Amino acid sequence: MAVLEPRNFLQPCLLLLLREQADHGYELVSRLGPLHDGEGDTGGVYRALRGLERRGLVRSQWSIPKAGPARRTYRLTGEGEAFLDLQAAELRQVDDALHLFLDRYERSTAGPPGREEVPDDGFGQDRTHARPGAGRAAR
Repeated sequence: MAVLEPRNFLQPCLLLLLREQADHGYELVSRLGPLHDGEGDTGGVYRALRGLERRGLVRSQWSIPKAGPARRTYRLTGEGEAFLDLQAAELRQVDDALHLFLDRYERSTAGPPGREEVPDDGFGQDRTHARPGAGRAAR
């Protein structure tokens, strides 16, 4: 599950955004919101981008617009594409495990068939009782 830790999940999110389109850091931060709750950690995004670049997964190039400051444009490399595919496969496994857990959790909170929870009476009595008629065929 380490892939879901925020510092780790940020990387596949950035790679996915760059697969969709090359972009500047600031725009990547704004596009990141629906995928990753980084709580506005712009510095963390830039650190992650530099790390991805050091690993050869993205490359950047300075662009000088007609107005405003120079900005780096980040692009996904072939190695970045392959790494993103691996990350997606790992996330599918995590997704499967989470769905299995949540399905079992939901079943466990429902209790056994024919039984229902009764509010605690404050005297430590058994709070689970069979419902009248539970288990009998409906007439």
